[in-house]
This record gives sequence, structure tokens and C-alpha cells, in this order.
Amino acid sequence: MMQTIALIDDDQNILTSVSMSLEAEGYDVRTYNDGEAGLAGLLGRPPDLAVLDIKMPRLNGLEVLERLRKTSQIPVIFLTSKDDDEDELSGLSMGADDYIRKPFSQSLLLARIKAVLRRRDSAAGGEQAMMVRNNLALDQTRHLCTWKGQPIDLTVTEFLILKALATRPGHVKSRDQLLDAAYGEGGFVDDRTIDSHIKRLRKKFKVVDADFSEIETLYGVGYRYSAG
Repeated sequence: MMQTIALIDDDQNILTSVSMSLEAEGYDVRTYNDGEAGLAGLLGRPPDLAVLDIKMPRLNGLEVLERLRKTSQIPVIFLTSKDDDEDELSGLSMGADDYIRKPFSQSLLLARIKAVLRRRDSAAGGEQAMMVRNNLALDQTRHLCTWKGQPIDLTVTEFLILKALATRPGHVKSRDQLLDAAYGEGGFVDDRTIDSHIKRLRKKFKVVDADFSEIETLYGVGYRYSAG
């Protein structure tokens, strides 16, 4: 089945060139040239993945992602300018799955798209379809997470990080190990992005349980899932 990629960027040259490259790889591509139109498209006809520019008219990329994440966990790759470190961290903390800096090569973007889609498939599979850790349940076949029976909507990256931690409760995972679990060995992001994802994970669980404290920080070492 053909996978669908949504491209949202106000640069028509990027829309045209990237569309041609992705279509040549067998993807169905939808394009939008501003944030408002892009958000409507993502919500109305959800794609398999969205590539989203940050600096756009009507709604910028961060605004689009913020509104999208209220109802959808579609994988998102951000396009950022070379020196937009704060935007990258903001995007990751709001639920983006990856980012790539402009200017970029078509081959690099294609590799990132394939990597995120592989991670999504990995999050939905595995030797153990259902993982239960006391109040936590991860249904890897359907990519579902519940805490005390309440659903928690997770992005691909969040699901894989939580899965890595919960696989061996009480055992510490370094940031590099969590990067490998979420992005694969030779991932494209630095270890500080893990902190943003962990912060967002905790926030999501605390919405349904203010006392949630199972994801523990060991300063200078990494994180672990409580074995209690």
C-alpha cells in the first residue's frame, strides 16, 4: 500500500523538488504552502508522515504542531534554519519526531523519512505484543499505551523511549541507549533531545495521574523505569 507524505512549506521550489523526489520513491505526496492549509489537510486526510517547515505564513510550524498534537500523533519531521536550535528543542518538546536543517539534500530527507516510518513500524511490532508493568500497558501491535486503564497518546519516538525503559524496570538507560532505541544506531540527533521527550512523556502521564513518578532521572547517568 502506497504511503502518503504531507509537505508543508511556503517555498514552492522545495515543494516541487521534494515532491518529485518522493514520488520517484513511490510515495503519494500532498503539498501545502502555508500552515493553516497544512493543518486542515493533516486533520482532514491524515498522512503517514508530515514534513513541516517552521517559518511559514498564517500559522508557523510550531503552531501547526501544537494544534495537531491535541488530536493526532502523526509522525512529524521539522525543517529548520541552520541556527534555529531553540526552535528545534521547542518542536521536539511539543512532539516532533525528528528535524532536519536547511539547506538539505534530497537523499538526506529521504533517509530521515524512511527512518521515522521504520521506527513507527518497529513501535507497532516486537516479540511481545503486549507489555504490562503494573499500571502501565503497552500494546505494541496497535501502538497503544494505557496507564491505570486510561489511554495515553504517544508519538512514535515517545512510545519507543517508554518501551525501552519499561522493558527492564529498575535498570538505568543512558541517553545514548535511549537514542539508539528511539532513532536507531547512528541516529541523527544529539542526546539532549531525549530530555525533551522524557519531559513530554511525564507531562502526558501526569494529565491522567498527578502522582505519576515511574520515570526516574539519575543525574549524570540517564533514566530508568521504576521497578516498584
